Amino acid sequence: MLSIFRTSAFFIATSALIGVVPQSAPAGNVPSQFAGKPVCNDLGQRYKRKAGKHTARDLNFMLFDASARNCTSLMTALLQEGASVTARDRFGSTALLIAARSGHVEAIKFLLAKGSAIEHVNLAGSSALLRAVTANRRKATRHLLKAGANPNKANIKKISPLVAASFNGSTRLVKQLLKAGADPSQTDASGKGPAVYAAGKGYNDILKMLLDAGVDVNQVYGNGLTALMWAAGHANDVPVAEGLAAASLLIERGANIDIADNRGKTALMIAAERNHPEIVEVLMKAGADPRLKDKQGKTAAHLAASDAVRAVLSN
Repeated sequence: MLSIFRTSAFFIATSALIGVVPQSAPAGNVPSQFAGKPVCNDLGQRYKRKAGKHTARDLNFMLFDASARNCTSLMTALLQEGASVTARDRFGSTALLIAARSGHVEAIKFLLAKGSAIEHVNLAGSSALLRAVTANRRKATRHLLKAGANPNKANIKKISPLVAASFNGSTRLVKQLLKAGADPSQTDASGKGPAVYAAGKGYNDILKMLLDAGVDVNQVYGNGLTALMWAAGHANDVPVAEGLAAASLLIERGANIDIADNRGKTALMIAAERNHPEIVEVLMKAGADPRLKDKQGKTAAHLAASDAVRAVLSN
């Protein structure tokens, strides 16, 4: 049986940079201004070798590369020669999206000042903010939010910055996004929300922040699952203590213990089936009913994956 806890592929397209053709600046005008950073000096020299002979495509490709390396002096020269901040690579990313994913605040500020659209999205529907968040770029995220980026703008898979940050366990980014007005109840295309990812992966600081921000502890997600069910059936690579803490926190905040998912399974059944005796015990102490049956007529005891679970259920 396909496990409901197999996390769906997290589609966040990464916009790989296109190879750069050797290029140059306005004839002979590239010396020391690019020398501050070795990578920028190298790009500047490549730029200089084709002084005055660049095509628009050459200039835009070099702008993408310069944005990825935070070479703002070279970016200035490229724009003066005809590169465009609206140009897109084959993934639909502008220089701003590339700078955001690379985490270069200086390049981001420069491009915004030159007219880059802060809400432009690539072919995957990802904005500069989402690119920064998925790459865990805290400073870039902070600046984009300060500059007015929409914290709730999701990509074509409905992955919002807050969903991405919660999935990745990026506590500081979650805090930034919530402060900027991110909606904690948003769900992605698979029907999962930030609280689901936090609960299922044992990211308890994030889970607490989401609950404090007003997410409904009993919100029903894809397949009729609640955050408590995800905590009860957490992945095996989640430390026992973290999984237990997530379930306990949700119970303390008023989670409905005996609500069933689309298969008729309760959190107790899920914990028993996933072989989490510690969570089974917590649920039992909180009043979970072991007599309830799923749509196949099975109780938690029928689904128990080990003698340890059965022992807890029989007490």
